[in-house]
Amino acid sequence: MQEKKFPMTVEGKEKLENELNELKTTKRKEVVERIKVARGFGDLSENSEYESAREEQAFIEGRIQKVEHMLQHAEIISSNDYAEGEIALGRTVLFKELPDGFEEKYKIVGAAEADPFEGKISNESPIAKALIGRTAGDKVMIETPGGDMNVEILQVN
Repeated sequence: MQEKKFPMTVEGKEKLENELNELKTTKRKEVVERIKVARGFGDLSENSEYESAREEQAFIEGRIQKVEHMLQHAEIISSNDYAEGEIALGRTVLFKELPDGFEEKYKIVGAAEADPFEGKISNESPIAKALIGRTAGDKVMIETPGGDMNVEILQVN
């Protein structure tokens, strides 16, 4: 059975590598130190500081495993792999909603690096799925959980 690939940009891969390094070199040591300190408070069965530190340790170890897995199965996507002006992974698209003209700008990235607050949407999102392969000037109807949205693509970078 083939492992799931995690499409991402070079920047996204670097960001995950930095996160992994931070988790392994800093966060892991900090939580181990918190566990040592909490053990000094006595009875572990009623020690909330100890329980909290152990939960954080479990979260950090789980995140390390997840990030390592994503990096092992990363598929670097370059916008150069696609035709000039075509919406694809790694490209930024500016569109306006019709008829009100509200403009939105997003960079389409792999799910592992998506962050809507930074203007990065997953290639698996309804918006990206509807836009991939389109070009500036195209009018597209996007089906989203919040309802249908009609847009006109203004620019692709």
